[in-house]
Amino acid sequence: MSSNPRLLAVKTLSKISNGAYSNLQLNQVIENSDLSSRDIALLTNIVYGVIQHRLTLEYQLNHFLKNANKVDDWVKELLYSAIYQMEYLDKIPTRAVFNETIKIAKKMGHDGIRRLVTGVLHQIERKGLPDFSDIDDPIKKLSIEYSISEWMIEELNKQVGEEKTLSILKSINQPSKQSVRFNSKLISKQSLSDKLKADGYGVQNSKLVESGLILTKKSASYSDTFKNGQMTIQDESAMLPVESMDIKESDVILDACSAPGGKTTQIAEHLSKDAGGHVEALDLHNNRLKQVQKNAKRLGVSDVLSTQACDARNLDDLYDDETFNQILIDAPCSGIGLIRRKPEIRYEKKMEDVKKLASIQLDILTSAAKKLKKGGKLVYSTCTILNQENSDVIAEFLKQNPDFKRVDPVSKMGIPLNDGYIRIYPDDYDSDGFFVCNLIKNGGE
Repeated sequence: MSSNPRLLAVKTLSKISNGAYSNLQLNQVIENSDLSSRDIALLTNIVYGVIQHRLTLEYQLNHFLKNANKVDDWVKELLYSAIYQMEYLDKIPTRAVFNETIKIAKKMGHDGIRRLVTGVLHQIERKGLPDFSDIDDPIKKLSIEYSISEWMIEELNKQVGEEKTLSILKSINQPSKQSVRFNSKLISKQSLSDKLKADGYGVQNSKLVESGLILTKKSASYSDTFKNGQMTIQDESAMLPVESMDIKESDVILDACSAPGGKTTQIAEHLSKDAGGHVEALDLHNNRLKQVQKNAKRLGVSDVLSTQACDARNLDDLYDDETFNQILIDAPCSGIGLIRRKPEIRYEKKMEDVKKLASIQLDILTSAAKKLKKGGKLVYSTCTILNQENSDVIAEFLKQNPDFKRVDPVSKMGIPLNDGYIRIYPDDYDSDGFFVCNLIKNGGE
């Protein structure tokens, strides 16, 4: 295993372009290397940066690379990574990028490839990278400039307008914030903040959720407060669904789509075993539920939490009707609200996926609705920003289930509602895009 982060980035990108999952592939490379923390940061930056800007980089490279289809994938990934470093990493001198890129070309290929790579780099240096002014189609221009599928731009234009769409596009290529949730079972927010500052972290309160802190300077996972369960890593937006539940310590709650367990453990924090409180955590696959159990143990909430592998569309074999005080459905979705954090989504997802997921979401809602007590609250959330998986699903559910009514979700930080929903777009708070709806089952007190 090489100790050169740039070479490892090229090899990782080549495997990802051939179907490997970016996070799994990158983690495997890091685990099998002896890279310093600085080199791990560079490797991670290049891999995710190239994925994030792939359409832009392809467009730029095609101006200099004749017969690109005949060039090996790894060579293109090498050149994409060089352009990415020159364009987006301003602390790395161009000469250093050139030298390292040519060195990798020589090591991984033959002399002809080295000459090809050297020639392309010198052309870029002489002519400069092309801008996007030659692209006549405005949708295609935005697609290449911000590296996102054209259909997503067209759909966002329809739903939120061109001005808001452009604002979203500008935001999604900015770095993700590092947010954590303090564990109220073990520590106060102020005490955690003081500990983190003493440990060298930059710490700010979240403007979106009461439970959140924004950390800078170091990875949260390195902190002893993470390892001992006093905090957990979770995006600010992802804390909103549970925050809207107003949990009593005696509530019996169903988390119908729980893995990896961020929201499940957030629920469990507010429950008391002595008072009879409990959360049932479901997911399709047992191996994903192991992560829920691991998180629950680290955070000290295992005593009020149990897991069960189950398809949430088929709950009749597990539970009697009207069993739960509250139900959370953090539904499987296209994840388009996460494209800053998970850049592959912007290329992989299609409208057909969105429509198929909307059908699954409605089935889960319908199945879970019977298990809610009269007067109980059902919280529906997704990490997407498209109406087809959000308000359209809710409208169809209410049409089919007149015993439910929609109520305004509560936000402790006073987040403005949008048509009676919490709708967070990636540009609103520089967080993940999210949707939250609260429903009440009629007939209770």
